[in-house]
Amino acid sequence: MKIVSILSTTAIAVAMLAGAAAAAPVTLSGVVRDFQKAHPNMQRAVDGVRAGVVDTTLDADGKPVFIGPENVGSFTNQTDFAQWYRNVPNVNIAIPFDITLDTNTDGLLEFSDSSFFPINGQGFGDEGLSNNYHFTFEVMAQLAFTDVSQSFSFTGDDDLWVFVDDTLVLDLGGVHRATSASFSGTDLVDLGLSADTNYAMKIFFAERHTTQSNFKIQTNFVTMPDPGPAPVPLPAALPLLLAGIGGLGVVARRRKTA
Repeated sequence: MKIVSILSTTAIAVAMLAGAAAAAPVTLSGVVRDFQKAHPNMQRAVDGVRAGVVDTTLDADGKPVFIGPENVGSFTNQTDFAQWYRNVPNVNIAIPFDITLDTNTDGLLEFSDSSFFPINGQGFGDEGLSNNYHFTFEVMAQLAFTDVSQSFSFTGDDDLWVFVDDTLVLDLGGVHRATSASFSGTDLVDLGLSADTNYAMKIFFAERHTTQSNFKIQTNFVTMPDPGPAPVPLPAALPLLLAGIGGLGVVARRRKTA
């Protein structure tokens, strides 16, 4: 879904020029969902990177869709997968969690954690393990696409899918060791997206197996927090109606005091 931002193209360009060497930190809000290790998709086979197990577009709820094959490697079926990024009582526990991208020595926005266990001791607990290894992480943001030379890279384990404008641009599904992938502004153009435009970006991550958890983002896209739902405008006639009701109230009070 394309986002109409309050930032104009000129403002974005100025921000990039002014912040190329020292971009301001960006905090992105997300939600971690904790699972028990007994969940059908947790602590299964280490099957390596499995691209193509989710559809290339998000569903009506803005969630990835499992398309199979079923019961292969670390995946079972669509029913189990549909629980990953939805709040399901007695199946997962949702915990808000934010990440902050800071400017690194190359002038890129970066978040890097080679021991990414954000909910140790929370949710269902660590279940006798050294860390809480069984969780998913969903982040929503917006990406200011201004130039084909821009890029976004991720290194981590396990599953990672990134969607821009509800279209899959980065696919690292499966239980695997830390692996890297990236997309560029050129890739966005190839998908039919236009520069000088802000787009919704959704990141879907999963940590499903002991014993490591890596999560690293580097980007020179201007990345901004998700603005949330747009305010619903009042119907054109509603302000007049409210004013009229207010006027009737004034008249009634005058009559009462008369």
